[in-house]
Amino acid sequence: MHELSIAMDIVRITENETTKANANKVTKIELEVGVLSGVEVDSLEFVWSSAVKDSILEKANLKILKISGKGKCKDCNTEFEMENIFDVCPKCSSNFKSILQGKELRVKTLEVF
Repeated sequence: MHELSIAMDIVRITENETTKANANKVTKIELEVGVLSGVEVDSLEFVWSSAVKDSILEKANLKILKISGKGKCKDCNTEFEMENIFDVCPKCSSNFKSILQGKELRVKTLEVF
């Protein structure tokens, strides 16, 4: 389950950023997770409490924003919604595409004191 290591990396990033800001408390953390990122949001939420135990994030409110997948066909230039990294173009059935969005995994905001 790589979501545990992802959650622990988020803790490390948060600790580094709060140190830079001279903050000692985080009340809210907002994450952006793309549907094509390979991260299972349910699994991330499941391991969250274990990963943040005894950290600056232990009492923080977690909010996860899911980013939809979007691709652009390299053959016919059609932009289309994607739910899976292997989705084909709905217009021409080509497998050749650019991923425009949906692979994100980032800390969007931190509310600190």
